[in-house]
Amino acid sequence: MNNIHTFLIEKEESGVRIDVFLASHPRVSLSRAQIQKAIAAGRVLLNDSPAKAGMRLREGNRLVFEEPSVAAYDVLAENIPLPIVYEDAFLLVVDKPAGLVVHPAAGNYRGTLVNALLFHCRDLSGIGGVMRPGIVHRLDKGTSGLMVVAKSDAAHQGLAAQFKKHEVRKGYRALVYGDVRGEAGMIDAPVGRDTVDRKKMSTRSRRGKTARTHWRVCERYGAATLLDVDIETGRTHQIRVHLQHAGYPIVGDAIYGAGQRLLTVADTLLRARFKALSRPALHAARLSFTHPVTGLPLDFSAPLPPDMTVLCEFLSGAAGLPPRTGKEKKE
Repeated sequence: MNNIHTFLIEKEESGVRIDVFLASHPRVSLSRAQIQKAIAAGRVLLNDSPAKAGMRLREGNRLVFEEPSVAAYDVLAENIPLPIVYEDAFLLVVDKPAGLVVHPAAGNYRGTLVNALLFHCRDLSGIGGVMRPGIVHRLDKGTSGLMVVAKSDAAHQGLAAQFKKHEVRKGYRALVYGDVRGEAGMIDAPVGRDTVDRKKMSTRSRRGKTARTHWRVCERYGAATLLDVDIETGRTHQIRVHLQHAGYPIVGDAIYGAGQRLLTVADTLLRARFKALSRPALHAARLSFTHPVTGLPLDFSAPLPPDMTVLCEFLSGAAGLPPRTGKEKKE
């Protein structure tokens, strides 16, 4: 079964080529070359008429893309270690390692969370298509932490409804550059697609959507600060964009300001430690929701992964703080 994507073009998207727009959109999992073939095959309609790859979009245009699905046998079950926090007949909660892609996409059909899930769960929910079975929400490749996966259609529908109504509570830990001013606060800035780089998000977008991020200081290290972060909204890259906007980019996040900030670190040993973290220091540490079948409240937590723990311990020692025992502040 093919996935049908419908887009109503906004002002900030006007002037972009159709193939470029689709190739850079997070809802589409095909390369630009594959999209051009789909356009040539008549799978893309612009205002109900067949589109051409070179056409440019205008505000108010209606774009419909029939994305061909990869055959089920192309997404293979793989025996990949899967850190399971909780499991019953209807769902499971996993602690996703950093570096693990959630679902297959063009050029990356192996070694994903979905491949691992298909090996572990033979009866995985098919909602979302063969490329995303059981997947209700996602984390970026570089983000570690808790995710809930549906094992039945009823669970999938119930969880999807909770996410849509913002009833699922997600809490994160983020290690950011600098000594954050204040003990807690909220960042309220619209987030939308960057007007220059379509693969990035920005608070400077002309048509950004409402986004609010709450933060609280967990530990201070002088050169960096460990934050507890909660989000009211779930915009793409929201935490990463908002913390950069506030002047405190996440350590390891080269896309959103960390690369430039790393250059300002004078201590060579500290700079090397920061540089060694090859992914954004962002961890989904808490997850709470209502069981979609039993109705019982569920609440989960996951400790910091080893790479963030080691870096925080080094920073703590460099700042002359007592060793982290894990007992002072639970995840």
